[in-house]
Amino acid sequence: MEKESKALQLFLSLVGKTLDQTPSAAGNWLAGTLKEVSEKHIKVAYTVRAEMCNPAKILHGGVASLMLDDVIGMGNFVAGSEYLMTSINLNVDFLSPAQIGEVLEVSAELIRSGSNLNHWEAVIQKDSGKIVAKASSNMIKTHVKLSDLGF
Repeated sequence: MEKESKALQLFLSLVGKTLDQTPSAAGNWLAGTLKEVSEKHIKVAYTVRAEMCNPAKILHGGVASLMLDDVIGMGNFVAGSEYLMTSINLNVDFLSPAQIGEVLEVSAELIRSGSNLNHWEAVIQKDSGKIVAKASSNMIKTHVKLSDLGF
């Protein structure tokens, strides 16, 4: 449990801050703001920028998927494991568009924590409460110790 509390303490210190210095270069590019975190829940806010959009000037599905996957990954890190866990799937439903300048909140919940597999669900919502996209993902334990990666 010591590793869990260190990860949680680290993320609690980042609440309200821009996430642009994490181990995830793609996540740093998103430049979200951490809003909430616990061992089973995380919420990050993102502002839709022009470079996140498709030619129709709405949030690109790949970028929405990146937001969902990155928030799930951060949440899974905080949930605690001695080993690196990686996504084995990401199922995304795109439900409504998001425009340049809109602030979106991505929240993820740990639904099931197993010895080798964690199941997560996540949602992207607008300030109005309208759902932009929702996802589910399974994270599987690898044989790589987080301590070997410097965590």
